[in-house]
Amino acid sequence: MTDAEWSAVRPLLPAPAWLEGKGGRPEGYCHRSMIDAIRYLVAGGNSWRAMPADFPAWGRVYAFFRRWREHGLVAEFHDRLRGRVREREGRGRSLRRGSSTRSRCGPPPRCRFPRAGTTAGRRCRAANGTS
Repeated sequence: MTDAEWSAVRPLLPAPAWLEGKGGRPEGYCHRSMIDAIRYLVAGGNSWRAMPADFPAWGRVYAFFRRWREHGLVAEFHDRLRGRVREREGRGRSLRRGSSTRSRCGPPPRCRFPRAGTTAGRRCRAANGTS
């Protein structure tokens, strides 16, 4: 993570409770190394347990990721960094409404045959009344 990216993301991170005098134990890992580890996994498509030794333990990285995701920080990180890239390329900071592929996709089609283990042959025989 570059220093410019870190400066965009850093204000979004919650302050540890022990820094605010609320008690608790100091965190053992830097937030920047946690974000670097998460970005490494996303970029490489690796599994959590395949985390290299250069990063913190996979369990701690996953715990931070899960906590940040539950609070909506992961989406906010993405949006903030995407906005920076768009500005650098001379485009608007945000996407136009309706230009997202997610908004164009409708709900998934309903399955006509919801029973598990149903094959095409069984469906045809059942529909034709043959056994």
